[in-house]
Amino acid sequence: MNVQARNDRRRWIGIALAPILIASVLYGIGSGSVSISVPEIWRIVFNEGDPAHEAILWNLRLPRVLVGLLVGACLAASGALLQGVMRNPLADPGIIGVSAGGGLAAVVALVLFPQFGYLLPGFAFGGALLSAMMIYLLAWDGGSSPTKIVLAGIAVNALLGGVMNGIMVLNSDRIQSVIPWLAGGLAGRSWPHLQFLLPYAVIGLSLVPFAAKASNLLTLGDQSAQSLGQHVERQRFLIVALASLLAGAAVSVAGLVGFVGLIVPHAIRLLIGDDYRYLLPYSIAGGAALMVAADTAARSWFDPIELPAGVLLACIGAPFFLVLLKRRRLVR
Repeated sequence: MNVQARNDRRRWIGIALAPILIASVLYGIGSGSVSISVPEIWRIVFNEGDPAHEAILWNLRLPRVLVGLLVGACLAASGALLQGVMRNPLADPGIIGVSAGGGLAAVVALVLFPQFGYLLPGFAFGGALLSAMMIYLLAWDGGSSPTKIVLAGIAVNALLGGVMNGIMVLNSDRIQSVIPWLAGGLAGRSWPHLQFLLPYAVIGLSLVPFAAKASNLLTLGDQSAQSLGQHVERQRFLIVALASLLAGAAVSVAGLVGFVGLIVPHAIRLLIGDDYRYLLPYSIAGGAALMVAADTAARSWFDPIELPAGVLLACIGAPFFLVLLKRRRLVR
């Protein structure tokens, strides 16, 4: 594909993402056991709608959709950054220990200290960041490398996962409250969750554009990046820290949602290439739209049962990767 054709594709995809994002928001606000049409949503905005629909929109659906937008954006941005800095198409927030660290902290909060259950987001966020930093320290030996970080992440994930399973086995009478969180989803998310997530998400996402240049250079390899004047170790640490902040914020309110950080950057990369100036913002928009659409489908398609969004995303993400692997486009 020549440069002009690629630029045209990037332009059209960027234009298309805006209506896709708007459509996902309208879908999330309007769908459910009580349907709210687009004209009714418009009337509600101007305080002219049905009071019952107005209460549903403002108190239940809007905060959940806003949380979904931020969670999807954070996970997709985190996955895109990690895939670049580690030069690994399978990298995602789970590989840096966020899932295991956040999961263990949540299990401790819900099972061992249920009286502090209201502090679950803070527990999960702190556990996610601590485990990510522990992995980076373990990978450090006069320097780090993508391979060392991946191997340290696998080891720490296994250790923390074993501790988490052990706690649940020893306290099997109290694990019912943990299962939905481990499955991942936005059930019951409301304005307090948005207030907790918002500052971390805003800070993290506002820093993402500044990582585009370094991510582009690090994908060339350490030697090439150094020859171009980059401080490789410092850049890698800062990008991993930023990815940890984004993923930790998302995990803290949505639980162990998987595949958003994997499939969205891959899909965008297949369409527009590896330039992080475009890959990062497009992944943010795509991740936000996917998370809201998946959560809405999970709660409305199986009514009266609400399926966790993480389950539905896993059912979508696994076949996606199998198709990529079959076409030999995942492993180069």
